[in-house]
Amino acid sequence: MPRLLNRVFFVTVSVAAMMSMEGNSLGQASYRRDQAPGFYRVRMGDFEITALYDGAAVFDPHWLQDGGQATVQSIMEESQRIPHFLDATVSGFLVNTGKHLILVDAGTGGWYGGPSFGKLVTNLRRAGYTTGQIDLVLLTHLHADHVGGLTTASGNRVFQNAKLYVAKTDSDFWLSPEVAEKAPKEAQEFFHTAQAVAAPYLKTGQWHPFEGSIEIAEGVTSRPLPGHTPGHMGYQFTSQGRELLIWGDVMHAQGVQLPHPEITVVFDLDGQAASTTRRQLMLSLNARDILIAGPHMAFPAIGRLRQVGESYVWQPVVYADEWISR
Repeated sequence: MPRLLNRVFFVTVSVAAMMSMEGNSLGQASYRRDQAPGFYRVRMGDFEITALYDGAAVFDPHWLQDGGQATVQSIMEESQRIPHFLDATVSGFLVNTGKHLILVDAGTGGWYGGPSFGKLVTNLRRAGYTTGQIDLVLLTHLHADHVGGLTTASGNRVFQNAKLYVAKTDSDFWLSPEVAEKAPKEAQEFFHTAQAVAAPYLKTGQWHPFEGSIEIAEGVTSRPLPGHTPGHMGYQFTSQGRELLIWGDVMHAQGVQLPHPEITVVFDLDGQAASTTRRQLMLSLNARDILIAGPHMAFPAIGRLRQVGESYVWQPVVYADEWISR
């Protein structure tokens, strides 16, 4: 009996010590900054769409313009009262059609935005794909946060087996040394980045400028959406009667431009055209059951538009832990 009592006492003390240690370790746990892998898949007809997270930051309210100074001023004040009101992300989109593996926009690749960005290729791998599998890359425009991921800092191609499609108007504009020389100083970096990331693909003949609305592959067409840049382009995907529009930079700050589509941003080269495109597009999309993907919408950056009065609301896809039809 004494030996049994001693054993019970030993076990009791040991358990108590373990619980005490566990309690201390929980109380002293360090903060964790990492999240789950940055990709999200949905199904549309026979197509698989994977949103690929590149990074996030706060959108500077001083980048907003037009819409009336009183409106912009009230939005700036609201952004100070409501934390994260203007948070924005950068994403790209991978579409597996069964015949092609298509990437729309390539993220920053470290060319823009600092260490908070540049995660797209890592998340592509986490999603189960390699850069060598991509056979088509479609570019909405040539701003650094959409094309930086094409090329490494040392000038090597990231997508060695892909054909790259970009609107000829955008290609001619951003790759022109003459236009770049006349551009404002604050815009020079956009020209330099576009030229640097395009160079290795131009050399190998993988750079394919095109004009207007064309069928790039079965169920894949380009859709001009003018204003943000000279050749700003969207891409429409159709499968089994379902539709997805990847609309590029039609919208930058959804908390602002959904209720106020007239408000533009300093990055719009033609603000009036960008505003007109946005308002007309939102009106047409609201009347249809179509998925929308926007590189700067809140991740996973895929959803639908609904009009409420004179404003619009964004209905994001709801998280599910399996590949489901949308």
